[in-house]
Amino acid sequence: MTTMEIRPLSEAELEPGLFRSFNRYQKVTRCYRKHEGSWVLKDIPFTEDWGPEEYAYLVQCLKNTVATGGIVLGAFEEDTLVGFASLESERFGKGLPYLQLSSLHVSHEHRSMGIGRRLFQEMILDARRKGAEKLYISAHSSEETQNFYRTLGCVEAEEYNEKLTAEEPFDCQLEYIL
Repeated sequence: MTTMEIRPLSEAELEPGLFRSFNRYQKVTRCYRKHEGSWVLKDIPFTEDWGPEEYAYLVQCLKNTVATGGIVLGAFEEDTLVGFASLESERFGKGLPYLQLSSLHVSHEHRSMGIGRRLFQEMILDARRKGAEKLYISAHSSEETQNFYRTLGCVEAEEYNEKLTAEEPFDCQLEYIL
């Protein structure tokens, strides 16, 4: 049996080679869309599969997270990255209750093994240490992603971050009360 290690990643570790075995494949069949004030599932089939350009952009974003005081955690099985999550450092919202969980991904072959849940729990602890009241998640609208976050106790965000909503108009804006 292999052991799982979750640890912070340094800016120096965040290089494209870290993701050489990471598989961001996802076959999506249905997504949530807001219709007349309610979230409904719609048939919106597509496949998401990151290539070198997406990983290069990801590395740039994660390096920025660490450089600006946020945290990036990696989940490793032996020396292989199988999941990662990032938490930004800048508080926002009325009264500054939110910290953004800016990413949480598990490699395709390692999903449904509790890795995403463990990463989420670690981010909750870090956000509490930083004094936040809520996690803010601009989450993929796929049925599977939304089921994951809803199972963890996330709900629609009370206050939308307009910048994040504009950047990803099809994402569902969620929060988790700490």
